[in-house]
Amino acid sequence: MTTLFFYGTLRYPALLKRVLGRDVPLIAGELPRHRTVWAAGESFPMIIPDAGACAPGVLATDLTPDDIARLDFYEGAFAYDLEEVTVETADGPVPALVYFCHDAPWRPGADWALEDWAKTWGDLTLIAAEEVMRAFGRETAAEVGARFPIIRARAQAQVRARARARPVTLSTRLTREDVIVTGLNRPYEKFFALEEYQTVMRRFDGQQSHPGERAIFRVADAVTVLPYDPVRDHVLLIEQLRIGAYAQGDPQPWLLEPIAGIVDAGESYEETARREAREEAHVEIDTLHEVAGYYPSPGGVAQYLVSYIGLADLPETRADTGGLDVEGEDIRNFRVPFDRLMEMLDSGELVNAPMILSAQYLARHRDRLRAQSA
Repeated sequence: MTTLFFYGTLRYPALLKRVLGRDVPLIAGELPRHRTVWAAGESFPMIIPDAGACAPGVLATDLTPDDIARLDFYEGAFAYDLEEVTVETADGPVPALVYFCHDAPWRPGADWALEDWAKTWGDLTLIAAEEVMRAFGRETAAEVGARFPIIRARAQAQVRARARARPVTLSTRLTREDVIVTGLNRPYEKFFALEEYQTVMRRFDGQQSHPGERAIFRVADAVTVLPYDPVRDHVLLIEQLRIGAYAQGDPQPWLLEPIAGIVDAGESYEETARREAREEAHVEIDTLHEVAGYYPSPGGVAQYLVSYIGLADLPETRADTGGLDVEGEDIRNFRVPFDRLMEMLDSGELVNAPMILSAQYLARHRDRLRAQSA
């Protein structure tokens, strides 16, 4: 049996249970000559030497070899290794192991407190940990670590969805509590994920439905932004290969679109829109005007999109390519006069749904946007 000391997020009992798959007794303790701080700009803590401090934490005793294997898998995704330490407890010093990262690329930030972290990151981390640990025994820690950003992005999408509320006037009063999941299978979890649900639901007549099977493609929240220069009356479009159109059999799988991107964990929709505009088109967005927040294909895709019109300066002399090489992006971008945009909308040249919605919004609000920028 092994004793481990946890100073950071694994002090959170719910998270430790997700990683181990069971509850374990915990004993309060402190690690002398160390201090727990935020990793600057990150969502997790790090521990640093400090001769005048003691890092608070908890001891988990009598951990089994399977427990250690699960912890190694979870922490291994973040390049942590175990080291021997002596922890002070109310009953005296106790030898234990602790996860340290000696080659950490992060800079120390402000002092870290479990309560502060849990308020902001607790729910997201619990959801992400579920997906990480589902890969235990099937993938290496390095493989899971490589896709951890999208795992966290999917988790953030679920946290936001749980807090989302919309007006109910004509809509039914039925809620997610009127759906019973009798089975859930996840045959594929990589950058995207596939989930197969077996459900029973309450019908509009109040009766219970027969069992049904439904498959969904789980992505993450995303944004689109159509840059618009109200002075020159031009928009900026991007064009790139879309594998979904290719897989459908479309002979023209390069699509005209607004700028788009997945919302990273910790980002707001607006921050993502501005970041993606820089990455894909080298454009700095001034004011963002929300077109709509919506589910693009809720019958089979678990994703929420927020589309924007972004006011921007779009001079004639500008780069006509964009994207990040590290993400394998090959993106063309170019200015289009508003009248030409409307011609393409009417002709059917625009087949990307957020593009069509954004063009229609711009047609409705163009005069107002131009007047405000005059």
